[in-house]
This record gives sequence, structure tokens and C-alpha cells, in this order.
Amino acid sequence: MSTDGLIVVDKPGGMTSHDVVARIRRLAKTRRVGHGGTLDPMATGVLVIGVGRATRLLTYVIGAGKSYTGTIRLGQATVTDDAEGDVIASTPAGHLTDDAIRSALAPLRGEVDQVPSAVSAIKINGQRAYKRVREGESVELPSRRVTISRLEVLAIRRTEPDLVDVDVDVTCSSGTYIRAIARDAGLALGVGGHLTALRRTAVGGFTLAEAATLDDLEQRAPEVVNLPLDAAADRFFARREATPEEARVLAHGGPLDPTGRTGPYAVFGPAGGLIAIVSERDGRARAEIVLAPA
Repeated sequence: MSTDGLIVVDKPGGMTSHDVVARIRRLAKTRRVGHGGTLDPMATGVLVIGVGRATRLLTYVIGAGKSYTGTIRLGQATVTDDAEGDVIASTPAGHLTDDAIRSALAPLRGEVDQVPSAVSAIKINGQRAYKRVREGESVELPSRRVTISRLEVLAIRRTEPDLVDVDVDVTCSSGTYIRAIARDAGLALGVGGHLTALRRTAVGGFTLAEAATLDDLEQRAPEVVNLPLDAAADRFFARREATPEEARVLAHGGPLDPTGRTGPYAVFGPAGGLIAIVSERDGRARAEIVLAPA
């Protein structure tokens, strides 16, 4: 089995994304491993891992849309906007109606300017925001435009008198913080809110249905790659077939004639192997990354 490719992992709770990368490095017996989008330690679900040359595809994976299921707890605000942080305010939420909760979530759909959680990995003057918060600083991050294409209420549960738990299903653009949705819903309702559970169900076209657990990967190590490089590129990008001459030019970094396609696409050689990820600009099709073996 190829050592260059992607692995769709079902990340367990309690591990950082870096912890998962470290485990895969050991299993795959290579240092060249990376992940395609951080999941908080509390969160579980789809984490796309790149091995070998496929690590160069991860920049595209990181930018892909994502889907989640999660639980918003109304009635408590935390310093991290999730269950890992200390509760900083409690306001009884038992009086909230289902209609009021749904109405508070409605403005959070679509293209919105979202302020990321202060306890995040975003850098401020070279230092992670969460480190500044832990050192006692008050951190204010600028808002960023994100797209929340689906924010569906799956259930509203009242298991404690002053708290309301709202199960949601979310599809959103890269860079969206589900914790921030919980915080903003709580603020809109005047009771505070935070996230108590989060499971990522999809990254781009990669879903939980094909995800392997770390135990699964342990069993088949070192052959842990389940989507070799060529198949991964074919799955993630539109495909263009190159002639022998085009393949030679592209493998050496030269441009091809354009086809009029928008967005990056994968170019494969006559023998079926991946050569490069290409985008068209200024009347030429140029390689963004060359992946053909040297």
C-alpha cells in the first residue's frame, strides 16, 4: 500500500489534533504527517490526516466546508465558550420557549460576521490567543466573515430546571467556530451559552462513514493510508488528463494551455499517475503544487 495518501480518522475525545498526528507518525513510521483542520480536544469525529507527499494536499482540505453535530447549553457562559472552561456566569434559562430559541439561532445562519472564541489558536502578534487568555490578558479578536449554510435544531431538552440543551446540526465554511454559535445564541437570549458536545461529521466529501478509529489503525499498521495520493486527488478535485508532452512540461514546472475551468484541478499523466494540482490564471494553466515523484 502507498505510504503517500490521506487517512480519515474518527478522532476520540480528550486528544488534540497534534496528539493524533504523533500517533500516526508512529504507526506509519514516518515524520511526514499533518492534519487538515484542528479539532478541539473535547471534539470528536472527522480529522483528515495526510501522510508523505499527500501532506501537500492538506491546504485544500483545511479550506473545505465542514459539518458538525453539537449541543448548546443555554443558561451558562464559560471562559472558553465550551465545556472545557470554567463557568463565568449563570442565568436561569428554564423560561425560554422553543420558538424563542429557534428565533435566536435564525440570524446566525447565512453569511455572518463571527467573532472567534478568545480561547482559540488564532495568533495575535505571533502568540496564540488562548495563551494570552491563560496568562490573564483580555483578548478581543476581530470578526471574520463565515458562511453557515445549515443550522438546524435537532432537539431541545430540559433535563435541569435552569438549563436548556439544544442539539444542532451545522454545515459551515472553513474558519467557523461552533463554540461561537453557542456563545452568540446565549448572548441573544440574555442567558449565556456554551458548547457541551461537538462531533465533526464531514470535511469536504470525507465523512464519518469512511473514518477509521485509532484502534483500527493500530491493527493494520504500518499500512494505515486508506486513500492513496492519486485516489485522494481524484476524489477531491476535478480531473484533467495530460498528453505525454503536457505531462513532461508540467512535471518540470512549465505551464499548460488553459481549459477554462475555475478553481484548482488535478492533472493526471497518460499512465494515470497524479502530476500536479493546477489553477488557471493569466491565460495559462500553472501548477500550484507538483506531486509527481522526482
